[in-house]
Amino acid sequence: MAACATGFILNNNVLIVAGSLVGASGIILTQIMCKAMNRSLTNVLLGGFGQTVNAAAEDGPAIVIKEVGVEEAAMLFDAASSVIVVPGYGMAVAQAQHVIRELMEQCEKRNIDFKFAIHPVAGRMPGHMNVLLAEANISYDKLIEMESINDEFPSTDLVFVVGANDVVNPAARTNPQSPIYGMPILNADKARTVIVSKRSMGKGYAGVENELFGYPNCLMLFGDAKQTITKVVTEMKDMS
Repeated sequence: MAACATGFILNNNVLIVAGSLVGASGIILTQIMCKAMNRSLTNVLLGGFGQTVNAAAEDGPAIVIKEVGVEEAAMLFDAASSVIVVPGYGMAVAQAQHVIRELMEQCEKRNIDFKFAIHPVAGRMPGHMNVLLAEANISYDKLIEMESINDEFPSTDLVFVVGANDVVNPAARTNPQSPIYGMPILNADKARTVIVSKRSMGKGYAGVENELFGYPNCLMLFGDAKQTITKVVTEMKDMS
């Protein structure tokens, strides 16, 4: 919009057209993300998202997590018949998309059904995960949008959450006091087993605890995603 305004001041038609196109695209993307988060634009800009304290989580019992090692994780992948990967911003930070492709290849050698569940606001903008996974030469037909894949989670053996947080937080469905309540999420918690790859127990963009991490079917694989997944792939290669 600043470029567009500058174009009017300088009487430069190129700046006016370019600024208008970029500004319009930004508004459309913002509307998509607001819809995906079930929030208005005013609430996103002025609501202090990430500053709200989840009182229920603070006053309730601490989340008890179960940690899984690289060898155990590899065994779970090896034994699964279906796997769904949920990528998030943490995957982009770790640049783990290429090693995830290697993980996919190892699973497909074992005739394991392997898919990716894409949330509209995963990453920093709509389409962020699609671009990264395409960069790793992962076929587009493997990337399934939230509305199309959510019903598959209950029948999935293993869900692998890589660097995602708020988009798989069951509090969005179950906790009316949560600032993300009502936000559409991926139903990863309904799978038979969930492995979450994270550096630490840090909170996501919303600034609230993720209830999924304490679920009995959830296991935490701590460490840099690229390094830990590389080790999992190596273990799977040794098994074959």
